[in-house]
Amino acid sequence: MRVKLAIGIAAIGVGLAATAVSVVAHHAFAAEFDANKPVEFTGTVTKMEWVNPHVWLHMNVKKADGTTETWAFEAGTPNVLFRRGFTKQSLLPGTEIKVDGYQAKDGTRRANGRDLTFADG
Repeated sequence: MRVKLAIGIAAIGVGLAATAVSVVAHHAFAAEFDANKPVEFTGTVTKMEWVNPHVWLHMNVKKADGTTETWAFEAGTPNVLFRRGFTKQSLLPGTEIKVDGYQAKDGTRRANGRDLTFADG
């Protein structure tokens, strides 16, 4: 009986440890984004991906030379955004916004979105 109990407790411990590792890895901002590379873009929403674990906001940004780039910003979880009043209808394609955040370490046009401001403030 004690052996079964010990095996059961060990299995629970291993399961919790494995879960904790994935949770810590998932929330490692510093692993993916560079806090020393702040970015600020004003542009037009092209798409919102309401997926777990984080919502992704895609927007077209006009560069100084007149060309357009598409950037993707990692936002909060769908649940957090809903609790803050955002819905799937809040940022429809064509909505003008400004996003502040931090660029991805790999240099791609991805960033962590820290603040979002609508065109009307």
